[in-house]
Amino acid sequence: MTAPVLQGLDAAIIDLDGTMVDTLGDFAQALGAMLDDLGLPAIEPAFIAQMVGKGSEHLLRSVLNHALTQAGQAPDASKIEAFYPNAWERYQQHYLAINGRHSSVYPGVRQGLMALRGAGLRLACLTNKPTSFALPLLRAKGLDGFFEHVFGGDAFERKKPDPLPVLKTCAALGTLPARTLMVGDSSNDAAAARAAGCPVALVTYGYNHGQPVRAVDADCYVDALHELMPKWVCGLR
Repeated sequence: MTAPVLQGLDAAIIDLDGTMVDTLGDFAQALGAMLDDLGLPAIEPAFIAQMVGKGSEHLLRSVLNHALTQAGQAPDASKIEAFYPNAWERYQQHYLAINGRHSSVYPGVRQGLMALRGAGLRLACLTNKPTSFALPLLRAKGLDGFFEHVFGGDAFERKKPDPLPVLKTCAALGTLPARTLMVGDSSNDAAAARAAGCPVALVTYGYNHGQPVRAVDADCYVDALHELMPKWVCGLR
C-alpha cells in the first residue's frame, strides 16, 4: 500500500477492547473476584459484554447495580456509591493481577496494524480503559510497538463518546481530524469520531453494548482488521 491509495489519510486511532483484543475473559475474572470479595452474586459474561466500553467507572457501577439487584437489595445511587470505593480498590487489584491472561488478540489484528503502518499511517491507541491497564495489556499481547501514543480513559478530562480524547490524540499525532481514521467497535467510538470530524471504521465482532454494530453510523465495516485497507480503498460498507 502507498499513501495515495489511502485517499488522504495520514493516521489512524485504534480502540483496544473489542477492537484489537477480546478482553471479556479478563473482565469476567476480575469482576467475579471483586464481587466475591464484596459478598455479592456473580455476573454472567454476557451481561458484562453489554457494559464494556464506557470506562471502568461506568462498568463498575453497572455491575454493582446488576449484582445488588440480583441479591434483592433494590439498589439506588447512594447504595451503589457506598460500595464503589471498595469495589474499585478490589477490582483494580484483581485486574492488574490477571491482565491479559484470559484475553486474546482478534484474528487479523496484527496483519491489519502492519498494513496500516506499512502504508505510512501514524498510529495511536485510544481506549476508555485506564492507562495503567492498557499499557501492560498491549505489551503482553505484543501490540505496543505499533503505536506512537497510547491514551487511556484517564488521560484526558473526558472519555469517548466525547470528542475531546479524539481531538487530543489527533493533536498528539500532529494530524488533522479529517485525515485521521478512527477504528473501533462501538457507538462510543463512532460518536466521538463523528463529533471530532474524523472518518470512522467499525469492526463487526466487538461489544457495542449488545447492539448490532451495523446500525451505527460509520464509513466502513470490517469483519477483521486486516480487511480494513481493501474496504477503505474500495469505499465499501
